[in-house]
Amino acid sequence: MYGLSGDETEWQREAVERLQLPYELLSDSAFTFVEALRLPTFTFEGRRYIKRLTLLNRGARIEKVFYPVFPSDRNAADVLAHLRASED
Repeated sequence: MYGLSGDETEWQREAVERLQLPYELLSDSAFTFVEALRLPTFTFEGRRYIKRLTLLNRGARIEKVFYPVFPSDRNAADVLAHLRASED
């Protein structure tokens, strides 16, 4: 499991430590991955951000997209429910 953001790697390392995230954050500060997949973004105060979404993949194939992620505190449960249902 990974997180992705448009922030620089140094900021991400600090965020992982500060927030005690159980996964790594990957930097896409050039928005190369975002643009290749046409992921949704928004601009706030002149800065570009990636909208919250969850991509589930198996190998090199995206299997499921959760978007929009709202409410954000329910997304993990939604993803786990999907994964459990996929096992059947």
